[in-house]
Amino acid sequence: MSTKKDEFVLFIAGDNFSGTGPAIVTDALIKNAPKNTLYLKNISKTGRALELPAKIAKSDAVLFSGFSKQNIYGMDLCRLFGKKSAYLMHGCVEFENEMNRVPDARMAGLERKMLEKTDLILAVSRQFEEWLKENYPQYAEKTGHLTNGIDWELMQEDIPAQEKDPHGIITVGGGMPRKGIVNICRAIEKLVNDGYPDITLTVCGDEGADTGEINSFPFVKNEGLVSHEKLMELYKKNRIFIQNSRFETFGLAPLEALLSQTEILISSKCGALSVIKRYEDSDIIKDTEDTDEIAEKIKYLFRQENHVRLLCELDKESTSWQAREKQLLKIMKSL
Repeated sequence: MSTKKDEFVLFIAGDNFSGTGPAIVTDALIKNAPKNTLYLKNISKTGRALELPAKIAKSDAVLFSGFSKQNIYGMDLCRLFGKKSAYLMHGCVEFENEMNRVPDARMAGLERKMLEKTDLILAVSRQFEEWLKENYPQYAEKTGHLTNGIDWELMQEDIPAQEKDPHGIITVGGGMPRKGIVNICRAIEKLVNDGYPDITLTVCGDEGADTGEINSFPFVKNEGLVSHEKLMELYKKNRIFIQNSRFETFGLAPLEALLSQTEILISSKCGALSVIKRYEDSDIIKDTEDTDEIAEKIKYLFRQENHVRLLCELDKESTSWQAREKQLLKIMKSL
């Protein structure tokens, strides 16, 4: 607990080291937080379990960032110590596992316990907040959102044209079916047969139910899981980034691709659209199953660019992690 009346101590509990999307978000929140902010320093589950009670006791409120079984233990401790908690929800494990054809009743049960035990559910985009309220109406009154920020320090200097493969395309999500990468492959196959034989598609991410089919296309370069630094390098080398997700709560990838001067084509289901003020029809995939639409919009981006225009539609101050941290502190103090 804080020792000064005007000093609020926040404890951010979550993975900030693994390099996953949620871990990158958690790490950004920690790095931009006030110096007195507490966070987990142990990597082992046992070490983190020992840290939780001590740091919950010293804090005024706790933010649990990302799905973890330990969140339930932490939320129970919050109740014991009389501390309020919020759960920063990067995705819906129950729904996404079903979409990815790997349903898991145990994980779904754990997620529902977190939603029940926490005092506040924070979605990572306004669109995801509305989806949660519709699909979990019993928690609607305690559901809000904290949109992910943008790390503007990642913005690349002017990249010489020759450094980018003019027909290079990159996507992330590996073999997860909800990412819709198979349909990107089928759209590219149409273009290869229609006069674009030198297209390459770089796929990054873990294996999943669609991995075998994705790898069957000869133009695919499957990099598997890569570090964040490697991913940024791959964005810089490719002309187009595509996210054809059927469900995407936010996703930092499209924005990081923009910062790497890469043209982007993303589905209307992507929560990242919440921070782009205006976009055009050519920037959006309306139907993630329509390979003709995807092919035509890829062809358009081979001739045109959209990254400069879309970057201009992002307000640097309001989308920064510093702004998100101020918003987070205001939310947590209100608990």
